[in-house]
Amino acid sequence: MAGSSTTRSPSPERGPGAPSAEQALLQAGQALCERPGALRELGALLEAADPAALARLAAALGGLAAPPRREQDGAEPPGRDTALAAVAERAERVGAAFLLLLQKLEDARSQESPVKPIPKRVLGHAFIFAVTHKEERSWTTARSRAVAQEVLERLLRTAGCGSVEEFLQGKEGDEDGRFGEVMGLLKQELTKDTWKRNPASKDVFSWSLLRVSRPWLCPHLERVLPPALLLSDDFQEENKVLGVRCLHHIVLNVPGADLCQFNRAQVVFHALYNHLYSREAPLIQAVLLCLLDLLPVLERCQRRQGQGRASSPWDQVLQLLLAHMEAEHRLALRRVYAGTLPAFVTR
Repeated sequence: MAGSSTTRSPSPERGPGAPSAEQALLQAGQALCERPGALRELGALLEAADPAALARLAAALGGLAAPPRREQDGAEPPGRDTALAAVAERAERVGAAFLLLLQKLEDARSQESPVKPIPKRVLGHAFIFAVTHKEERSWTTARSRAVAQEVLERLLRTAGCGSVEEFLQGKEGDEDGRFGEVMGLLKQELTKDTWKRNPASKDVFSWSLLRVSRPWLCPHLERVLPPALLLSDDFQEENKVLGVRCLHHIVLNVPGADLCQFNRAQVVFHALYNHLYSREAPLIQAVLLCLLDLLPVLERCQRRQGQGRASSPWDQVLQLLLAHMEAEHRLALRRVYAGTLPAFVTR
């Protein structure tokens, strides 16, 4: 209508150079280890933060508490002890920030109607932080481990889960779990060129993988098989054994039909078979136990492909096992061979 006018109050504007709300949030997170009052500032800023900003904050917090990067071959950098002590101290403060963040999310969720899901990326970063620091490692202390354990417990409560398995797998017949999100965040840390640079990546991967069982593991097969093979192919026995344990878990918890696709079972068999030339008893035992569960799957694969009994991998393993057992003088290895031989003979 002519002559009518609408009066609007001017919207507040940031002064030149003033940080945005998200920038202020990230700056407060980065300042946790520098200013005593940064945690209080962070708590005030969390109230108005949107899910995307919270996800970026969680990523920044996780990076702040990450263990010192190693060389590409896994060698420790100079000044290792000082760097590790600093990481443990930062982890305590970062853990306090994660506790505050999770509490804010839990409070907000309880007040919303209908209840909105908590951003998976925030939960994923909090989970990786907790698993990285909850066990006794060179970069943890008793205090940082206690904080990480508290973060894990708060995380499960915030997500409405009764266990780590439920958090990763999801509730039966209900929503998907967060394992896919965790693996997505770990993806760049589990490549051939990066997995040794972050000493925590293999621990978080294996700890998470071993808590996801059938039938929830199968959809993630493409993500979990390559890192497990990488670990098993390392020159350090500790990593080889861990990789074989991961492969064994995959074999037990993924349907044989999926393992047969794209010759996956054959690839795993060759990786394990090469380890039979090792002289380390823990590795040989892990390999033989895995083969006992893999070989029936591989045999079914070969039947479907029309391959005859002459090419049976059972025979290949048994022949090599008998040859090594006959010439072996180490008592520990002879016991491993003797303990598994009956299962191969009476298959």
